[in-house]
Amino acid sequence: MSSMCRLALLAVVFVDLMGQGLLFPIINELVMSTKFQFLPTDTPQATRHLYYGVVICSFFLAWFVGSVYIAKLSDSIGRKNAMVLCLIGALVGYAITILSLVNSSLWLLILGRVVSGFTAGNQPIAQAAMIDASKTELEASRNLGLLVAGMSAGAVAGPIMAGLLADRELLGNIASIQLPFYFAQVLVAVTLCLILLFFHDSRKAPMQLKLRFLDLFTQFIHLKDRPGVIRLCPAYLCFMLVHLSFYIFIANYLSSRFQAGLLVTSMAMLTMGIAVAISSLFMVKPVLSRWSKPLVIKLSALVMGGSALVFAFSNQIWLCYLSIFFAYLCFGLAYPALLKTFANSVDETEQGWVMGIATAGFTLVASLISLVGGGAMELNIRLPFFITAAAAILVLLLIQLGWQNLARVEK
Repeated sequence: MSSMCRLALLAVVFVDLMGQGLLFPIINELVMSTKFQFLPTDTPQATRHLYYGVVICSFFLAWFVGSVYIAKLSDSIGRKNAMVLCLIGALVGYAITILSLVNSSLWLLILGRVVSGFTAGNQPIAQAAMIDASKTELEASRNLGLLVAGMSAGAVAGPIMAGLLADRELLGNIASIQLPFYFAQVLVAVTLCLILLFFHDSRKAPMQLKLRFLDLFTQFIHLKDRPGVIRLCPAYLCFMLVHLSFYIFIANYLSSRFQAGLLVTSMAMLTMGIAVAISSLFMVKPVLSRWSKPLVIKLSALVMGGSALVFAFSNQIWLCYLSIFFAYLCFGLAYPALLKTFANSVDETEQGWVMGIATAGFTLVASLISLVGGGAMELNIRLPFFITAAAAILVLLLIQLGWQNLARVEK
């Protein structure tokens, strides 16, 4: 794999995560605050929590549908064609989101999130492409670590864009709530050019594209013939719950608990991105070469669960930032270990399928916790973080009980 090809794949996951890092603090500010008057000023706080959950859920639910189709179809139509399709969808999604902000339309905002979510299947495709081009186990782990670094760089860039480009105190009249999305469109367009110019499929020539509604379900039918994948799934889903019940509600909690504005919530997401970048770039290779993947995942879940409790009970924002940092330092180690474990559970012809299954599980958990957590915060704003801690304990138990004697899990 050439350096420019690798750069193109890193750019793909960069713009995917950039969009999430950009949107979470902005959506939180739009829905939870009266500053931009996106919702009527008399909208109750409980209703705002519900709307926040619905907007986030719409993205992840659409991502679930898109990931099942696009990641599996990338095995047939080619990684390149699938990534081009996703990037075009991202451009359209941003355009609809900009229209929603101009017109203060919640339903257009949801539509923009649905379009962006359906075409957000680039991460599993890029993961499969990296694995396709890797010649050894260690190279595959290193390349997946680089992808996580690209994702973390996007998670860093998104909050910076949200915090700076929408801040009139820094940029004057140039700044606006729409400006970050225009800038994001430019970066997506550049990524599209990189894929078109430098990425070449390492697999066989693409087959004819066939889209069927039943594909949404038939992807999971294959699980019955893959007992190894089935045994991995419960612990994987619980680990995603550890991550998502923390990640999705960081900005929401800070604005509700500390009345934090866009800049403060953006910096919290920035802290998360920096932590993942550090672990991805400097820690993945030495840690995974010395310790087994199950051990790394269990310890990471434990630290993340404890950090979520520190976050929830802290009376100081700096301590919240510190807990985010340690939690996502561990996440940056555990996530590539989880991905490689899934990759090892099937042969090379099913890498796109298994990465699609992993992403589908991730997005289903995200959809569920978005709605449940949004409602839970109406009762107690700490409840999502209690879920994080409880899920961390389940991860330890499920790995201990369910991953015994699984081939190639330890290495």
